[in-house]
Amino acid sequence: MTKKPNQTPTAPVTGEQPTTGRTVTSPFDSPTAQLPVVNMTKPRPDDVPRTDDELGLDPDVPTVEQVASGESAYSYASIPPAANPPGEPSKAARRRAAESRRGTLDLGLFLLRLVVGATFVYHGLQKLTGWFHGSGLDGTRDMLADGGWDHATVATLLLTAGELGGGALLILGLATPLAAGAVLAVILDAWAWKQGILPGFQYKGSVPTGVELETILAGAAAAVILTGPGRWSLDRSRGWATRPTYGSFAALVLAIAAAAGTYWYLHGGNPFTGIGPFD
Repeated sequence: MTKKPNQTPTAPVTGEQPTTGRTVTSPFDSPTAQLPVVNMTKPRPDDVPRTDDELGLDPDVPTVEQVASGESAYSYASIPPAANPPGEPSKAARRRAAESRRGTLDLGLFLLRLVVGATFVYHGLQKLTGWFHGSGLDGTRDMLADGGWDHATVATLLLTAGELGGGALLILGLATPLAAGAVLAVILDAWAWKQGILPGFQYKGSVPTGVELETILAGAAAAVILTGPGRWSLDRSRGWATRPTYGSFAALVLAIAAAAGTYWYLHGGNPFTGIGPFD
């Protein structure tokens, strides 16, 4: 009885694995099972796109040369912005809701700017024109010279510009951090000057060297810098009008630094002289 040689079974055409004999491997010696055989005679489904129109392609898209030469006026499509999810308000509606929640805040900030700005405009006009029983420019210069200011003319010009210009801008709510910083620097120098006239600390307003009014004005000017002018201002479209952040704090620090530097250079002394341990 002769021994029959081993024969390798042939895989069916349908791609199924043989039930007997050695397992047929893939053509690429892959450890996976043999890939199924695709029957090319089977018709494709009707829902498979075949043409450019079915694929959503524009058959008339011109070349780059045609667009550059002006031969084609093809307009490339743009993706429209995504709509708000159902139930979510639009950006404009959210902005209006935020504005309505401010209540009387903008009115209060306007009144604060009006009172503080008008006070500085009043004193500025006294120094510039002599109105309201003021001393005028010459009288202001003489007053500062007698008070120990080394550069009385320069000090007079800076004082008048700070009070008049800063106060007017503060009323309008225009360039508010700069305007409020200018009046803050002016009033801080006036505060330090009055304190340095006599030793000791004088606060009561009835005392000639008292700084009660100067303290209130300085605090109000600093508050406007930190809160912003509100929407009743010409700065209403600026971020610092309703959402002041680090920039407003920086403006406050710069105003204080400008006041200290100006006092040191124009008056030639320590701005804390006569205050507590600085006597």
